[in-house]
Amino acid sequence: MLGLKLLTDPRWANIAESNLEEILTDHAWCEQKAASNAISLITQNSEHEDLVHELTAIAIEEMEHFKMVIDIIQERGYTLGRERKDDYVGQLMKFAKKDGSRNMAFIDRLLFAAMIEARSCERFRVLSKNINDQELAKFYHDLMVSEANHYTTFLNFAKKYSTDVDVDKRWKQWLEFEGELIQSYGKKEHIHG
Repeated sequence: MLGLKLLTDPRWANIAESNLEEILTDHAWCEQKAASNAISLITQNSEHEDLVHELTAIAIEEMEHFKMVIDIIQERGYTLGRERKDDYVGQLMKFAKKDGSRNMAFIDRLLFAAMIEARSCERFRVLSKNINDQELAKFYHDLMVSEANHYTTFLNFAKKYSTDVDVDKRWKQWLEFEGELIQSYGKKEHIHG
């Protein structure tokens, strides 16, 4: 359904589970950044009432996820570490078109968000199916469903609001780029690492 070109090796879950404090800290900050991204899209595209409504709900949900992860960190006696730089997201951002029309930049920003949600959904699935910690396995299964909904929302808005972009063609370019990019990741206890 997600169309990802390269799936995560299930052994990545072992890396993640070997340092739960690190993966949970990284995950918490991913949720905060997802909320910030939704807010930024709202701010820059407030003329689209349905987008404002839907992305407000996503921003709130992402912050609820942030709190849920923080609660797990505290319950387990861990400490929320400092925000992590996400190289994967940085590389995706470089791929986004910024030099075309306003609409082109808007559509690429939506596709950028859809791409991150798709990979996060896939990684949460890997965690839910491959970690021994049953509480976290269920938690990641529930979040996987949420991320899939976010992915669909961003992709649908890109299709709805495109005026000068062939969204299907551009999405295929995103998938190809990400398929190459992700080959360098999956070796750290980070959601996209």
